[in-house]
Amino acid sequence: MNRLALPTALAIAGLALVAAPAGADTRIEKDLKLAPGGEFRLETDLGAVTVTGSPDSGAHIVVTSRRKDLDDLLTFRWDEGAGSATVIAKKKHPFNWFSDHGDHVEFEVRVPTETRLSIDTSGGAIKISNLKGTARLDTSGGGIKVSSLTGDLNAQTSGGSIDLRDVTGKIRVETSGGGIEGVNLDGPVHAESSGGSIEIQKVTGDVDASTSGGGIRIADAGGRIQADTSGGSIEASFTKGNSRGGTLETSGGGIEVSVDPDADLSIQASGNSVKTDLPLRVQGEIGRGRLTGSLGKGGNTLRLHTSGGSVRIQSI
Repeated sequence: MNRLALPTALAIAGLALVAAPAGADTRIEKDLKLAPGGEFRLETDLGAVTVTGSPDSGAHIVVTSRRKDLDDLLTFRWDEGAGSATVIAKKKHPFNWFSDHGDHVEFEVRVPTETRLSIDTSGGAIKISNLKGTARLDTSGGGIKVSSLTGDLNAQTSGGSIDLRDVTGKIRVETSGGGIEGVNLDGPVHAESSGGSIEIQKVTGDVDASTSGGGIRIADAGGRIQADTSGGSIEASFTKGNSRGGTLETSGGGIEVSVDPDADLSIQASGNSVKTDLPLRVQGEIGRGRLTGSLGKGGNTLRLHTSGGSVRIQSI
């Protein structure tokens, strides 16, 4: 071996020794007092968050980091008090943007099923399940998934999609970076997206859905529908007996609506063409692209308008 080979080999070995600890997981576990009916709050500058309801009392928190030691990334504050538990995690180097690149931090939290939530993360997705209580969720860096929640929901993300399953309560969700999907929603829904489509199935309350980045599909709606998109078509179906009506507007596609033929509605429709197989009493002159009429006894108005396609009204 020449004189350069040995130092080079030692240097490579040294790099391997330094890199090994960086690749290992680091982990923090913490238990906080929290009785059923209390509130859990988490604010973090980094990391994805998963919260699951449990029949046990207390909040159990596990924080895991891959590639970097948690002590080098975050400072933690743990608080527990009467009816609440709080975790606050702040970056140790808030102005060194490159120090966090590629790191993966996860918060796994178990709380009593009957817990109110307030989750705010700047660096990851949020998932919650099996909870009874209001939930406020806010992330700048990932999607949001909610399942088996009984309680009002307010969720916002600027970096991903929103997925809702089996939620009972008043729902307000907004995203700037993806679509919105919801199934089995018992309550009124406000859904707003700047970057994707909206699809909601089996909803009992009124729906207010708007997007500038895709189509809207609402199936089995038990309340009034307010739907507005500039980036796609609209497809909606009302449940049997629903005479709540609504307004559906798009400048980027067609509209297809299914209603109960025994409902009582006043219908106004306009587009490139309008077609219906319902027994409507037409008011005024019939035009190819415009229709005004009443279904049954008339009543609440169902207004349908598109400047970029046709309108079809049919029976469920």
